[in-house]
Amino acid sequence: MIDNYDDIINLPHHVSERHPQMSMMNRAAQFAPFAALTGHAAAIEETARLTDSQMELADEDSEILNQKMAYLREVINEHPAIVVTYFEPDKRKAGGAYKTIEGQLQNIDDYSQCLVMRDGKVVFIRSVLDIQY
Repeated sequence: MIDNYDDIINLPHHVSERHPQMSMMNRAAQFAPFAALTGHAAAIEETARLTDSQMELADEDSEILNQKMAYLREVINEHPAIVVTYFEPDKRKAGGAYKTIEGQLQNIDDYSQCLVMRDGKVVFIRSVLDIQY
């Protein structure tokens, strides 16, 4: 068999005088596979993220919550300090998470059906699980 490279096989490696030599890291990166499935890992991570479903209040719990709301309507001018536990729906998938905030109640907006806190936070009444004062 005839070797076609006999004339160049023993020549020294060429080093350019104009261009600096590439680092081994950059050289290896040229040959790394491209990300064919861009965003795939993020999609899997999002699917694996857990969410809770919103609980339905029992009739007696709903009645207690209504009594607390009536009391808050009476003392709204005093801007009472309250702790609200509520359900916040997830923006990306079904379900959500229960959160608790505390602060001073600014207003009960009957038109929008929400509690407005002095710091600007808004909680929809239909998502409230419990109120403590």
